[in-house]
Amino acid sequence: MKIHQPTAIMGFGNPVRSDDAVGIYVIEQLHKKLGEVENLKLLDMGTSAFEVLFQLQGQERIILVDGVINTNEPIGTLFKVPASEVEAAVQDDPMVFLHSIKWDQALSYAKKILAETYPKDIHVYLIAINNTKLEIDLSQEVQEAGNKVVDLIIEDLKK
Repeated sequence: MKIHQPTAIMGFGNPVRSDDAVGIYVIEQLHKKLGEVENLKLLDMGTSAFEVLFQLQGQERIILVDGVINTNEPIGTLFKVPASEVEAAVQDDPMVFLHSIKWDQALSYAKKILAETYPKDIHVYLIAINNTKLEIDLSQEVQEAGNKVVDLIIEDLKK
């Protein structure tokens, strides 16, 4: 597979909070299926979010994957959020703690750090979750949704 524009895919989540780890799961599956690909960075944002922001420099495209709670939709429901919604959600919170940074905050910091080189092509995949108990396994519904996101991303990267 050849990717023409530098792309970063960021998976968010806590690996010991059950379905909250879905973003990390997607990154792991992409690593397994794709291996090393030129112009593609697969980033686990769950453990080192702030440090990873500096790796976004030079990227033209960002794809984010995260779990979302309280959607009133069935567990595993997949949402693809338009970039305009992401940009509207970007926040500048000077009190953000580096170990609890969220993707909208991460984008806010990336936008400040990267200034005019901040990517214009941003896609967000959110998966409805409700189990964030101290467990390491994903529910079947969320894992299936994560697998669907992996397939969608790979299909999109081939274009």
